[in-house]
Parts: sequence; C-alpha cells; structure tokens
Amino acid sequence: MFTWDKNVSNMFLSLIPSISLHMIKKVRYKTLAKGYNRMKVRIKFAKYGAMKFIGHLDMMRFFQKAVRRAEIDVKYSEGFSPHQIMSFAAPLGVGIESRGEYMDLEVLSMSAPEDMKDALNRVMVEGVEVLAVNVLPDQTKNAMASVAAASYQIHLKEGNFGVPDLASSVASFYAQAQIPYTKETKKSTLEIDLKQGIYSMEAGETSVLTEIMSAAAAMLLPEPTENRMTVPCIRMTVDASSGGNIKPTVVFEEFCAFAGCDIPVSDIQVTRLETYTNLAKDGEPRQLVPLLLQN
Repeated sequence: MFTWDKNVSNMFLSLIPSISLHMIKKVRYKTLAKGYNRMKVRIKFAKYGAMKFIGHLDMMRFFQKAVRRAEIDVKYSEGFSPHQIMSFAAPLGVGIESRGEYMDLEVLSMSAPEDMKDALNRVMVEGVEVLAVNVLPDQTKNAMASVAAASYQIHLKEGNFGVPDLASSVASFYAQAQIPYTKETKKSTLEIDLKQGIYSMEAGETSVLTEIMSAAAAMLLPEPTENRMTVPCIRMTVDASSGGNIKPTVVFEEFCAFAGCDIPVSDIQVTRLETYTNLAKDGEPRQLVPLLLQN
C-alpha cells in the first residue's frame, strides 16, 4: 500500500525547483489574510507624458508590479490563482492625460497613508505619480461602482481654436436647451440629448509644458517658468457613470459643429482633471465630490 511519507515528500519537492519566491509570497499572504483584518485604501494618481499611450490593462499590470516592488502588504484573493485585490475607477482612453485617476487596494497592514504614497512613488516611472492615499471605511463601494462624473480640460497641441470669442461660443453652446446626438452602439443606434450629461462647461486658460504641450505635467512638475506657456482651453464636467458615460471628445466635436471650427480630435490634448462620486440620495440635487473624499 502506497503511503505519503517524508521521503516521498522530499522527492516530490525536488521535481519542482522552479517554484518562485513570488508564489511563496502569495501563499504567505493567503495565510496572513485569515488572521488579519483587511483595510481598503484608495490611491489617487496622475498619468502624463509618454505614459498617456499605455492602455488600461497594461496600467493594471504596471501597478501590480509596483505594489510588489514597493513591498506593500497587499491582500491576495483565495483559490488556485491568487491575485492582488485591486480595482480601478473609470478607465482612461489612450492618449488622454490625467491628474485624477483612482484605484482601490486591499491591504493587510500599513503604517500610514503618506508612507504608502512615498513607497509607491519610489518605484514609479516618469509619467506616473501617486498624489494621495486615503483609508476607506469597510462599507465604501469600490471606485468603479462609485464613479458619477469626471471633469476634463481640452487644449490644442498647436495653434488656436479659430473662434473669435471662445468664451462666448462655449457659453452659447452650453446654453442650448438640448444638444441632440446620435449614439451608435454595437447593437443599435440611439438618439440622446448630450445636454443632460454635461454638468458644466466653460472656456479658460491653462499652462502647458512647451516641449510636450502637457497641461498635466505643468500642474505637477516644478519646471522653470521659461519652459511653460499659457494657452486657451475648454473645461467641462460630464457624466462618467456606467449608464450614461459621455466622452469629452464627443462634446468637443459637437461644439466644433456648433461654432463652425474645423479641428480634428487628433489635434487636441484631453486632460482628466478629477473623477467624482455623487453623495446625493435619490431625488436630491447632485452633490459631486472627488472620489478621494468618499466615505
């Protein structure tokens, strides 16, 4: 009769020398998870420069590696294929910069939010910067389910908008009672009113780094004044919920059709300024606050 004794165990282990330290860590985290209370933290980060061309899935993989390199005591899921318990808010389109991105992470322990922020920034690459870390109450919904709106800024990579009075044109566009738009999906074509999903819109000015024409970098990096320039921009806050998401590029195209300016989307730089949740209850006026402040 076959018995599983110590010698058999040693022989079995000798057949799998390729087991990695990473897998050992996963087992350790699983074991710790059964004895420790987990904490949920929300991380706000910026994405700019060349990193704006990195897609959502690759950003997820990047942060998974960064969390390990920063030695964050992250919690892993149970089962045969453990993974970090991590979720992102509204995915950012390729080519769009941001200073208002969010992700939630479950950890087993941490010293202080500022320590986690510093640890992550030490392993970040140029173009990604952790701006803040906040501990959330256990009952808080995850970042993706909490998104209600987002604010954006649009400026041209070169030239101007070609509108004599940009502020007046933007105000007139936003003052319309309705903004009809035909939305095409994979299964159907819908006629919607864009105005219902545009919560605010105005013209203004922004500072950009002249070398890469980046507003997000200008907001974050301590570059000398001579490396910056001020350019006109359009700012808007739009619906970013899963059921009524409005793309800022769509609003811009409709504005151009209204104002008579012929500017392709490839000539603009979109920057997400902030992502919001709505604290108002059903029937109450909209109450938008940054996701970092959700409780």
